[in-house]
Amino acid sequence: MSAGFDPVIHPPPRLQICARLAAVETMDFARLREMLDVSESVLSKHIKTLEEAGYVAVRKVASNGRQRTWLALTQAGRKAFAAHARALRALVGEQDLAAE
Repeated sequence: MSAGFDPVIHPPPRLQICARLAAVETMDFARLREMLDVSESVLSKHIKTLEEAGYVAVRKVASNGRQRTWLALTQAGRKAFAAHARALRALVGEQDLAAE
């Protein structure tokens, strides 16, 4: 397997989660769910996997009588996502060279 390729990040929903979170400091769970157009249960499952890997931090905050969940890529998550993206770009570059 390529250096930097991360099987935790690679499944499309987790790759999308990391990409969205990499662009911001934090994001509300509900906003991320809307952006990805997935159910709460699907998003929760993938967030849990990323959290267990140490890639996503989850913070719950009471706001106006309800609880909101905030998500952020950890430093380890940002590093792993950047390495994974580089590995994917290298893989695509290898493919482009083979096609020529």
